[in-house]
Amino acid sequence: MRSITLLLILSVSSAFSQSFTERPLTSKIEQVTIFLEGAQVTRTGSIFLPAGKSTIKLKELSPYIDGKSVQVKATGSFTVLSVNHNLNYLSPIQKDQRIDSISIAADKLKAQVTKLESRKAVLQEKHSLLNTNKKLGGDAGTSLIELKQAIIFYDDALTAIKTEELSINDKIGDLNEQLERLYAELALTRNLKDKPTGEVLIKVDAESKTTASFEVSYFVGNAGWHPKYDIRVENVEKPMQLTYKADVFQNTGVSWDNVKLKLSNANPNLSSTAPQLYTWFLNYTRNTRPITRAVYDEFQGNIRTVSGTVMDEYGESIPGVNIVVKGTSVGTVSDIDGQYSLTIPHGASIITYSFIGYASQELPIQSSRMDINLQQDVQELSEVVVVAYGMSGSSSNVRARGTSSLDKSSRVKAETITTTTIQNQTSVEFEIDEPYTVPATGEKQSVHINTIDVEALYEYYAVPKIDKDAFLIARLLNWDQYNLLEGEANLYLENSYVGRTILDARSLSDTLDLSLGRDRSIVIARNKVDTYSKHKVIGGNKIESRGFEIVVRNNKSQNINLTLFDQIPVAAISDITVSATDLSKGKLEDQTGEVTWKLEMKPKEQKELKFGYEVKYPKHERVTLE
Repeated sequence: MRSITLLLILSVSSAFSQSFTERPLTSKIEQVTIFLEGAQVTRTGSIFLPAGKSTIKLKELSPYIDGKSVQVKATGSFTVLSVNHNLNYLSPIQKDQRIDSISIAADKLKAQVTKLESRKAVLQEKHSLLNTNKKLGGDAGTSLIELKQAIIFYDDALTAIKTEELSINDKIGDLNEQLERLYAELALTRNLKDKPTGEVLIKVDAESKTTASFEVSYFVGNAGWHPKYDIRVENVEKPMQLTYKADVFQNTGVSWDNVKLKLSNANPNLSSTAPQLYTWFLNYTRNTRPITRAVYDEFQGNIRTVSGTVMDEYGESIPGVNIVVKGTSVGTVSDIDGQYSLTIPHGASIITYSFIGYASQELPIQSSRMDINLQQDVQELSEVVVVAYGMSGSSSNVRARGTSSLDKSSRVKAETITTTTIQNQTSVEFEIDEPYTVPATGEKQSVHINTIDVEALYEYYAVPKIDKDAFLIARLLNWDQYNLLEGEANLYLENSYVGRTILDARSLSDTLDLSLGRDRSIVIARNKVDTYSKHKVIGGNKIESRGFEIVVRNNKSQNINLTLFDQIPVAAISDITVSATDLSKGKLEDQTGEVTWKLEMKPKEQKELKFGYEVKYPKHERVTLE
């Protein structure tokens, strides 16, 4: 009786499982929206459906899909019953086609190294044999002619051995360098080793035969982009040319071949929950828990560069690591040797390092050299079942059991540029007109967004007390219309590369000030004038005076505007009195002691500025004026 019952259960179970016929769907990546962290991939495909229930399977997808993000848009006369996301551990990620060729090349190089090492061993044996048999003559002694012949023989033999050994060592060194480069390239795919593939299962029910079209989109990690700029100023009489670029990277395990790209300034990984204020209870310090904050005075106010190498726990370099200055869009990706270099904006104090398969780290900026070892994340990817999905279709016969979450955005087409700007409610997207191929190697790839001529006012800025060079400042007008993000900028002045800076797009000012680097065609000198330096005692006070001369010469062939800054001291206590004696029409800020001169200078013109101050303080005290 038990066997009959079991047979019936198996029969019912078998019949139920057979009610859904599995059908693979061949799909193609049509579009990818790349966020600052992560990307949304859109695939399309069509399939013929017979009448009845079927399970449509999209196979060989990235293992880094966020299952909750899967959305399906279906068209056809059928009902979508459910959408699930699974991981298939029996079908691991297909390795890059280059891996086999690289491995074969590495094996050939290793074979050459082994052959050369064997030849070195033979030469060493030959050398040893010569040393063992170098004793000449017997009881009768050795003639001078025989001795000369022996010396010539040994000289020739040893020279030949040493020459060949040096040549072999050079060849082995070259081969080992080639092997290191090959191993580094192979390391790009190490994180995908033995990773499962992602799958999306769509269960449908068709009343009759029909052709079904699907558009499946999902969010995937281990991808992103960083804004970068090229800023070119031919001369101060022309507009500034700004080239807006994106360093795109992805290491999802699936290449994006010839796809339409969108670059979004949104970051779905950030919390969407609005912050909330809680009651602030004030108490005595002894009753409260101290809160500390790391402040690095060494770096305050200075734009600096941080570089280093990202390695794993075994000391091997990791390419493709996403490195971002926390709280900004400034970032980069480690290269094939795990190395990176990043320009740090003012006020930033933390760098984040993230890579799928490794635990993310946040490190305070304490040095211009920051090497880091990432630890593997022990949390493994697990099966995720989709609980929300979206579907819509043009056919009135399409019926879906679920919710629709596919929104359309209004598009503003810019006819004179190569990108389409899409203004969404909370973000901006740049749709690249030309398709791109982004391989799944983690290497950054530069994508051109736009090149624009920006209206700018040029002005030179100098603080000769600190630095004798003049710096060209561009004040960008109406800069907020270009949807810029904070990022690194390469500077080119008069067709010459002058360095890197930060384009601070988080400024609240109507004009955006951008330093374009030093201009050595403006010569500045600042000297102390000894005749103005006096010391005297009146009653119970000392009075000291100082005087300085600043000489500025414009060696350029055009007019310039120069803002010059210097300072006089500000008294910290009432017993000290400071007064300016001569400012050469400079403007003094009483609170800070800052003196400002606005100069308009013609070509080859030279100007001299003199300023001085007088300090009175009690004669029994000492103050430092220089």
